[in-house]
Amino acid sequence: MPIFKSTNYSLYSKFLNTLATKLTKFYYSKLNKPFKVSNKLKGRGGYDPVTSADKAFEKFIIKEIKRKFPTHQIIGEEFGYQKSKSDYSWVIDPIDGTRSFVIGNPTWSNLISLNYKGTPFLGLANFPVLKKYYFNTSEKSAYVSENGKKRKLKVNEKAFFSNMRLSAGFHGGLSLDKQKKIPRILKRIQFPCSDALSYAHLAEGKLDIVLQCSNKIWDIHALIPIIKAAGGHVTTWQNGNAIKAGNIICSGNKNLHNKILKILKPVVK
Repeated sequence: MPIFKSTNYSLYSKFLNTLATKLTKFYYSKLNKPFKVSNKLKGRGGYDPVTSADKAFEKFIIKEIKRKFPTHQIIGEEFGYQKSKSDYSWVIDPIDGTRSFVIGNPTWSNLISLNYKGTPFLGLANFPVLKKYYFNTSEKSAYVSENGKKRKLKVNEKAFFSNMRLSAGFHGGLSLDKQKKIPRILKRIQFPCSDALSYAHLAEGKLDIVLQCSNKIWDIHALIPIIKAAGGHVTTWQNGNAIKAGNIICSGNKNLHNKILKILKPVVK
């Protein structure tokens, strides 16, 4: 793993904290109104919505980053890759949970990670309607700020398979035939996966396992450093590095993590 200087955490986490407040204000002042929706998969038999708010959020975030860090690279879901020679890159999901946004479900968020040489070191998950945001300030410290009060995040390290709280969302990434091969998982799903909010709840100790299919890098990069700083574990279903995205498993303790990985083996390529 590349070395990220400890002095950098303070600089960039302060920027992300300020950005979270700005994003929530931007939503209520500019975007809390009717919006346009289009389907990225129109004519291809699928549904992947994008709204005018997605694009407005991403433009706003890019402007804030460029104003403060003009040489950094930017990878955004809606406007693609802005390359440079910098080792620093920002990965942006302007609205994670666009389907929720479209129907008025408040669980959508803004996800932003700061990567150094491709590895996420700092993350922000901002929930404007819920008026809270999650972030880390170092490798071992993560927090949630809610209604102006900050509290430290800590996963639940004591869960077992028999009492775990499991959230899962396969998003069409796991066929019914494959799902039939993991009945022990299916029987234990108590909570649907609410995109980034489920990962945030795991970092708070409210969930013990999160399983999700078909993630893109902007869906997961911001959440990786937050979860790890809260004491959690996050990998692919093949037990690979989560920065590759794809099918992701998150847990509060390593023993439970390994047990779920073993159960998932029949559906892992």
